[in-house]
Amino acid sequence: MTRALPPHTYERAKAPAAGGSPEAPGPPPGKPEKPRDSFFDNTKLLAIVLVACGHAWQPLTSSSRTAEALYMVVYAFHMPAFIIVSGYFSRSFDARPDRLVRLVTGVVVPYVVFEVAYSLFKRYADDDPTHAITLLDPWYLTWFLVALFVWRLTAPLWRIVRWPVPLALAIASLAAISPDIGDDLDLQRVLQFLPFFVFGLSLRPEHFKLVRRRSVRIAAVPVFAVALVVAYWAAPRMSSAWFYHRDSAQELGAPWWTGLVMTMALFACSIVLSACFFAWTPGRRLWVTALGASTLYGYLLHGFLAKGSRFWGWYDVDWVRTPLGMIAVTFIAVAIILVLCTTPFQRIFRPVMEPKMAWAFRLPARGPRQAAPGPDAPRAKAPGADASREREVVRR
Repeated sequence: MTRALPPHTYERAKAPAAGGSPEAPGPPPGKPEKPRDSFFDNTKLLAIVLVACGHAWQPLTSSSRTAEALYMVVYAFHMPAFIIVSGYFSRSFDARPDRLVRLVTGVVVPYVVFEVAYSLFKRYADDDPTHAITLLDPWYLTWFLVALFVWRLTAPLWRIVRWPVPLALAIASLAAISPDIGDDLDLQRVLQFLPFFVFGLSLRPEHFKLVRRRSVRIAAVPVFAVALVVAYWAAPRMSSAWFYHRDSAQELGAPWWTGLVMTMALFACSIVLSACFFAWTPGRRLWVTALGASTLYGYLLHGFLAKGSRFWGWYDVDWVRTPLGMIAVTFIAVAIILVLCTTPFQRIFRPVMEPKMAWAFRLPARGPRQAAPGPDAPRAKAPGADASREREVVRR
């Protein structure tokens, strides 16, 4: 969804690293630029498109069981899938200065700017003068930036834990039965979505290749069909708020033990549907693939239109609640999100979404950048290890 993710390949030639100094080194001299992986760009773009569709459908769910079913299915996997990809590309994150700078400029700065902007928008567009501007209570879409910041900082810890996913699930389960956590930094969402990030940290390239096989693509069709049928049945019986991972079980009016059951059930459901989503995602380069590198722009900017449509009564028109109206709303949402990811909007909003801020940081001078070893790289041998082994053999 966002350029805040570590790039899965080198950035464009001669472009300084986001949030780094103009002198930030690029690819090693003489080495050709590696192309971006179209599969992950397509994944991010499709995920943000589904986010926009979900926001467009939400006002229709009270009057349409079909809209509610589609809404529940999409919310069951679209954010988990994107968070899994976020975790996957955080596998090599450490406390290296340039990576910390990128985390601040690509996540913290956009959070501060858009949290203030959204608060002002809520205050004046919704005629709500009591709405406070605070950085401790994320409003609307900005919760993801807070969560990504926390998850990314803890990534090195999850890589050394023996059973990371079960531990993350235990933490999420405890959060789901703890109504006293409160709204500060939207910690309920940070903790309840944590297992998906940790799951992504545990994945390897071969796992994505596995779910993209033809047999999995075929199996994904009946899986999604069953999910839609179940969602249609559950629509009048179950609150879609469970999929937000924003509240505890008690706050949703359910017994406390329901939080434990729902955490495990929703995690399993989301993982299966995310795998089906990955299976259907095209791996080739499409005409919209390049937009997948700038989905943070579409994600944060479309929120003003999504909320404004409620404030200004756009859904009060009767035709919107007809089947053709729902189709039209869907196409409009898709078109808007694609336009907001294009180059003109990147140029306008890059200073607040990807500021360089070289003046704010002191980065150590380094020679040509050496590629950081990834999680799958073999461990380097300790100096003299071979010689010590030979001496031990001679001694025996």
